[in-house]
Amino acid sequence: MDPPVKFKNGDKRPDLSFKTSSVQQKSSKPESSCVSMKSDHSMDPPEKFKSGDKRPDLRSNLPSRPVKNKTVFMPVIQPQDFNESMYPGFSHDSKPAEVLNTLRSNLRRKFECLYEGISKQGNPTLLNEIYTELYITESGSGEINNEHEVRQIETQSRGAETEDTPIKCSDIFTPLPGQDKPIRTVLTKGVAGIGKTVSVQKLILDWAEGKENQDVQLIFPLAFRELNLMKDKTLSLSDLLHRFFPETREMAISSDEYKVLFIFDGLDECRLSLDFQSDVRLCDVTESASVDELLTNLIVGNLLPSSLIWITSRPAAADLVPSKCVHRVTEVRGFSDTQKQEYFRKRISDQSLADRIISHLESSRSLFIMCHIPVFCWISATVLEEMCSEAERGEIPKTLTQMYTHFLIIQTNIKHEKDYKKVKDEDMIVKLGELAYRQLVKGHLIFYEEDLSECGIDVTEASVYSGLCTQIFREELGLCQGRVFCFVHLSIQEHLAALYVHLSFINSNINVFDQITKPTNGGKVSLSDLHQRAVDEALHSRNGHLDLFLRFLLGLSVESNQSLLQELKTQTANSSHSNEETVDYIKKKISENPAPDKYINLFHCLNELGDLSLVSEAKPHTTGGLRDVKLSSSLWSALVFVLLSSEETLHEFNLYNLIGARNDRVTQNSADKVLQKLLPVVTATRSARLRDCGVTDEGCAALASALRSNPSHLRELSLSGNKLGDSGVKLFSAGLENPHCKLEILWLRRCGVTDEGCAALASALRLNPSHLRELNLSGNKLGDSGVKLFSAGLENPYCKLEILWLYNCGVTDEGCAALASALRSNPSHLRKLNLSGNKLGDSGVKLFSAGLENPHSKLEKLWLRRCGVTGEGCAALASALRSNPSHLRKLYLSGNKLGDSGVKLFSAGLVNPHCKLEFLGLSRCGVTDEGCVALASALRSNPSHLRTMHLFGNKLGDSGVKLLKDLRDDPHYKLETLWYR
Repeated sequence: MDPPVKFKNGDKRPDLSFKTSSVQQKSSKPESSCVSMKSDHSMDPPEKFKSGDKRPDLRSNLPSRPVKNKTVFMPVIQPQDFNESMYPGFSHDSKPAEVLNTLRSNLRRKFECLYEGISKQGNPTLLNEIYTELYITESGSGEINNEHEVRQIETQSRGAETEDTPIKCSDIFTPLPGQDKPIRTVLTKGVAGIGKTVSVQKLILDWAEGKENQDVQLIFPLAFRELNLMKDKTLSLSDLLHRFFPETREMAISSDEYKVLFIFDGLDECRLSLDFQSDVRLCDVTESASVDELLTNLIVGNLLPSSLIWITSRPAAADLVPSKCVHRVTEVRGFSDTQKQEYFRKRISDQSLADRIISHLESSRSLFIMCHIPVFCWISATVLEEMCSEAERGEIPKTLTQMYTHFLIIQTNIKHEKDYKKVKDEDMIVKLGELAYRQLVKGHLIFYEEDLSECGIDVTEASVYSGLCTQIFREELGLCQGRVFCFVHLSIQEHLAALYVHLSFINSNINVFDQITKPTNGGKVSLSDLHQRAVDEALHSRNGHLDLFLRFLLGLSVESNQSLLQELKTQTANSSHSNEETVDYIKKKISENPAPDKYINLFHCLNELGDLSLVSEAKPHTTGGLRDVKLSSSLWSALVFVLLSSEETLHEFNLYNLIGARNDRVTQNSADKVLQKLLPVVTATRSARLRDCGVTDEGCAALASALRSNPSHLRELSLSGNKLGDSGVKLFSAGLENPHCKLEILWLRRCGVTDEGCAALASALRLNPSHLRELNLSGNKLGDSGVKLFSAGLENPYCKLEILWLYNCGVTDEGCAALASALRSNPSHLRKLNLSGNKLGDSGVKLFSAGLENPHSKLEKLWLRRCGVTGEGCAALASALRSNPSHLRKLYLSGNKLGDSGVKLFSAGLVNPHCKLEFLGLSRCGVTDEGCVALASALRSNPSHLRTMHLFGNKLGDSGVKLLKDLRDDPHYKLETLWYR
């Protein structure tokens, strides 16, 4: 075969922009710009991995992702009735239409059912009957996240469900409002078991049933675990598709004729060498190359550039596809709290029982958080449906270890008609546990036949084992007939791995971390030694891949769980041990102040062990007074854990209430120190109130770190009344400009900011402009120079700032000119502006009014209290009110020397039908009855809008007040509220 043609240094790469394809009955295929390659049309079965073969694992330390609830059907070619609307341009009896119809029919049959946790046994459930909508959002990037996935779930659970814009699964290729560019390639990330594969299944089923995405003619779902089995093959894209979808063999695949969607599920399971830097360029679907080269050329857009691409991945492998090749990144966040309840009410027919189960799960925060994962909901339903029934007695699981151990017991008690007496359940548990542990250490969740053989598991008998092998461990028979194995979920693998380590100690006195017997304490390995080694291994793990394993391992040693293990008949030795040394060791490690994610996991471990002493000691300090309290590092960590465990606290973090002291007191714990200690809480909260707490530069640096965190939940932040100065604002702005920062409201009143700090804020707005909606800079000495710098940021078309407070900032007419220019920018998002307390004068108001008259201005509320405005300024504002259209709804002019002449001039604007003003503040403006006459006349001429008027503090006589009161009381006018005293 001829070698593949590569790019030459001077060659121009193809345009990757999305092109809309049209369907035609006949199409002349343009000549390829690439040299054609010979095609390998051989139909040899894919080669399997052989023992000893080196796997081309791109990320040996990254865990692979298990299959999520996938039905396995062989294709049944039985076309449904022809639907001409699905295939415009094809006649009823045309061969292409028949092929397309057959593909739809086969995909519908394959994906219409869902097996929760079971691969090939049990009764299937129709997907449409049990499917619960998942919470999917648009994510900022497809970057790598090595944090343990349970920790990611715990972190995500703290964010409000309304923080990001949800996207329906069927709309992932549809741009959001304001997004103009078409979307060709979508990367969807999410932790194991969160619902990525079920989302794929739902999209395909809706398409096959003619409900969604009917502009697409062909959908080709390809799982990476199946593509792995073809890693050594050389073939064309056309051949590859014909192997996976044999019904398409008689048609030529071309995006010039068909709109095609490729779905690549499970990027994290990929063991192909996806080299996006390769010079190999393929342009024709009949050109032969390796499978990895076919995929990279398809994703980059050299092959079928008009096709749509959907890739799913766990976060740890999301960056295997370069960001420049991806047009949208979405994230599956699993079930929201409401969707959790919906799932259990669909899953459990007895609604009173479903309510009891939901109530129990909500009472345990660790269990309810895990219910974000649909697979954990299934596990919980399986266990609690049995245990919460009236006939069932015993303690209902309250910890993760109890839940998973009960689940394991239920599976071993499942009876099947098939004969599996040759292998005992307890033997199988040990073998599966060994497989789970070995592969967990390697970071693998997808296994092949040689992996099972290494642990003594006979692959030929795996299909006749008990429910243990169908609901916990399963075989996936893919389209290529290659055998792939996995646990139903990562957490099940971690539980079985912990059980194997525990049983190895109990039954054989072996520390599996060393794989040797260590004679201590009278010739036996100490349980405390084993636990301490496990704690150390988990703390040293860079990505926390042993965190949940550690929780399970420690939980299994608790006496209540020991009795559960007896039901599994896996224990023969005396397992009576004290966990006191283990508890002391964990507390010692907490006192060494490890990273927050590490010590938080250690507190979860203490919870599994039933020790809440540190938590109990920390709880009284959550109510305030921390300035005068000297806490150990362990108690600081405990305080963080307690605060993170409280949903009420996480909604708003109030530092002033917590430190409970005045700013001028010299105490043990400064605000900066408290802020640094509790930074994980600030990072997790939505709203942080730090007003008048004495925060300085050090605290600003800590807050910048919180804003840079991924994900960053902070949306509202008040730093008013702190002596930050320009240096603090500069430090803080470094966090604002980070793309992870999604802060929407920022208050910096009376913080000693000058024009230098304004420059830093303006720079942050230019670099990350799309999130900040409200900014309060009142009481700072910004001056015109500062406002000019900041206004330049407002003119950025990506800036979405809607509310700006500049009260008493030393602004004059020069600053007004800059703000007016910002109002004229296209588009202008500013809706509310407070300029009160500045020496604008009539000249400044004139300049600003010119901006108000511009049709791009959308300003709705304007504060100009005590700004030195007179009649001349009123005339300019009246002109702005006459502009078409006028968006201004509320205007505050109190405290200005308008007099009757100014009010008369302003009233001329109120008369105009384009004026939509609803609120007018004219308190303490020197108005008399003469001014009231002008106002009453204007309202009678244009009665449909003004609702509220403030006139207190003026020299009004009875006659003037009566005119306005009559208008208020007359139903023909809209004036509802009149303040005049």
